[in-house]
Amino acid sequence: MSMNGVAGRKGSARVVLFAGLLLTATLGTACSNSQTASAPTTVTTPSYAAKPAVAPAASITAGPGEVRLEPGPFTDRIQLTGTRLDGTTVHGRLAITTDVSDVLALEVQAAFYDAAGKLVGTGHFEHADEEAMGGGTHIPHDDGIDFTIPAPAGAAVSAAVLSIPVLVNE
Repeated sequence: MSMNGVAGRKGSARVVLFAGLLLTATLGTACSNSQTASAPTTVTTPSYAAKPAVAPAASITAGPGEVRLEPGPFTDRIQLTGTRLDGTTVHGRLAITTDVSDVLALEVQAAFYDAAGKLVGTGHFEHADEEAMGGGTHIPHDDGIDFTIPAPAGAAVSAAVLSIPVLVNE
C-alpha cells in the first residue's frame, strides 16, 4: 500500500470521526428518554417597606424654645442649622455632609411638647425631587434644604424633637 493511500484513509477517518462527534454533541443533548419537563421557576424579589418612625416620647425634659435632633440612622450624614421654634412652628435647614449628590427623598418629623414636657402632637416635612410633598414648604438651595413644620392647631408648644426617618440621595 502506498503512503498516499494510508494518509488518505487517516484523513477520511478523521473527518468521519469529527462528523460523528459533532452529530453526537448536537443530537445527543437534544434527545432524551426522560419525559420530565422542567417547571418554570418563579423569581421572588424582597419587598422593602419603609420602616415606621419611632414613636415620640410621651414626655421629655426640655427648656423653652429648645429644638433637639434625635439620633438615628441618618444623623451622621446631615447637618442641621438655623433650627428654631417660634411657638407654633419649627424651622431649620438640613444639609447633607457626606457627599454633594441630589436629595431624592427626605422626611423630617417633629414631636412637639408643651411647657410641662408632655407630647402635644407631631408634624412632618417631606421633600422629593425638589418639591414639597406635604406638611410644610421649602425653597431648594445648593447648601441645604429649608424646612418648616407647623405644630398641631391650637397646641401650646414649648419644645420640639426632630427625627429623620427617610433620607435618600444619589
